Amino acid sequence: MIKKAVIPAAGFGTRFLPATKAQPKEMLTVVDKPLIQYGVEEAVGAGLEQIAVVTSRGKETMADHFDKSPELEHFLEAKGKTAMLEQVRSISRLAEFCFIRQKQALGLGHAIGTAEAFVGPEPFAVMLPDDIFDCAVPCIRQLLDVHREYGASVIVLGRVDEEGTKKYGIIKPRQVTDRVFQIEDMVEKPGPEKAFSDLGILGRYVFTPEIFTAIRETPADHRGEIQITDAIRRLMETQVVYGYLFEGNRYDAGDKWGFLEATLNLAVKRPEFADKLKSHLKSLCT
Repeated sequence: MIKKAVIPAAGFGTRFLPATKAQPKEMLTVVDKPLIQYGVEEAVGAGLEQIAVVTSRGKETMADHFDKSPELEHFLEAKGKTAMLEQVRSISRLAEFCFIRQKQALGLGHAIGTAEAFVGPEPFAVMLPDDIFDCAVPCIRQLLDVHREYGASVIVLGRVDEEGTKKYGIIKPRQVTDRVFQIEDMVEKPGPEKAFSDLGILGRYVFTPEIFTAIRETPADHRGEIQITDAIRRLMETQVVYGYLFEGNRYDAGDKWGFLEATLNLAVKRPEFADKLKSHLKSLCT
């Protein structure tokens, strides 16, 4: 049983400046929860129990968020705010957390590689916090089920348009089932002219531990970064890697429009906001 997840969260969040000048992008609020909490809750909902968050300097608030808050808990208890108290306490109980410092921004592959000691010689999940998945079955659970069936690394896939081929890694697929594809090749942000397909890599992975060897053997690109797509291609030299076309909705909350879309769509699913939000949006269109 896979029990460990790695959440790379060491980036500068420059697309959200100036909001991210003094706070981590991962702590920006989507409705009433920080962005990273959605990923953590997805992991926990899939049965993952140990989570390593890869951070960088100035991101201590993420560790604080998932820690106990004695002063706040005492205040809420004294005020009789039992519902809020339980909500705050439940955050620190979500999982067992480990925070790993990435000392230099050397790419996603390097960030994942820093978690090798945490993971050890076993398969594990990787979840990018920019992506919010709203699925009946947690997205990472869908990948774990495919891994259990095929015993190999699995990457989440989604259909992308021409603009998406400039934003995401694109795979060359060989179809196995309706939603499972064997990956024959992949390329990072090729653009529509060089894209193998319309199947993009969207921020959820289940890796065998051999990915760490592949990362170590992967040279840095022209920017001095180790790309995870390059490491996966190296892994494919010795192992089959699959892609899975997930079922559900996904929001790219690392993009300003995607962040707004996630906020609106998730808020409208909440009974306390639905009617007011629909009414307000209707008034903006009249």
